[in-house]
Amino acid sequence: MPRSMDDDASNGSDSSPQSKGGGKKLKIYFLPNLFTAANLFCGFLALTKIVEADLSGVDPDYGPIRDALWLILLACVFDVFDGRVARLGGYESPFGREFDSLADVVSFGVVPAFLVHKIVLKDVFGSHTEIGWFIASVYVICGALRLARFNCLSAMEEEGDAEEKTDHSSEFVGFPIPAAAGLVASITVFLMWMRDAGHLDKVGWRYAQYALPALLVFLSAMMVSKVKYPTFKRINLRGPRSFMLMVFAAIAIGLVVIFRQYALPIGAPLIFIVYLVYGFVRPWLPHRTRQDLEEDSASAGG
Repeated sequence: MPRSMDDDASNGSDSSPQSKGGGKKLKIYFLPNLFTAANLFCGFLALTKIVEADLSGVDPDYGPIRDALWLILLACVFDVFDGRVARLGGYESPFGREFDSLADVVSFGVVPAFLVHKIVLKDVFGSHTEIGWFIASVYVICGALRLARFNCLSAMEEEGDAEEKTDHSSEFVGFPIPAAAGLVASITVFLMWMRDAGHLDKVGWRYAQYALPALLVFLSAMMVSKVKYPTFKRINLRGPRSFMLMVFAAIAIGLVVIFRQYALPIGAPLIFIVYLVYGFVRPWLPHRTRQDLEEDSASAGG
């Protein structure tokens, strides 16, 4: 009796015919790719919310924009889980890597660029609207280039052809595009929170938005840079520090619940900013300190 494609996908077996030469089978794992699909779904839904937003007139409606921002941040969460689930279950595959990159281009490339263009770029340069869409497109292109570089280097390492020996299980080369999107979204959430709290009037809000185009340009350069960032993939949730990690997570969740009015608008931008700055500080830290921060003690000693 022939197996269904669902059986093949869930078992990680071939969902396409095997080559005549007995080549490798295409492995498609269900659970990690489900998280990746959720990431892509959030990105597409965020895009529709941005399109629906009516920002014209004296009192623009930022409700759909706010929904889009939370969807971008939710996509970041799904992006973290798809890789973690794949590594914990031994479900890593070339298909998952390519699918993840395609989803990332949409959720963390196209959506944040379109968001900033909708809010400020289409108007900030007056009649020269082409400057606005050019800045947005540069961000998308740099994000796609960063993902393509990552996939190529990973494939070359697997085949032993890489000239630069960068361990992609522990380091990213260039600022990761999910972190870039999270920073854009969280900074926008912070600015909107400041406006809603009365800390920014209409004039102040207008000038505050000008930080977003500058942020897009800076992050575009950072994504294609050679600055290295930790992946934190070597932190073993089953390792010696798992108990401390659970305690820290419980405390963090408690603080978010208690200070929920400030946790996301202020806490989320701080997390992404600290990660961004850490890439510049990291080379100057002692090797032992970096291991303690980025790796589980068991894997660090291996």
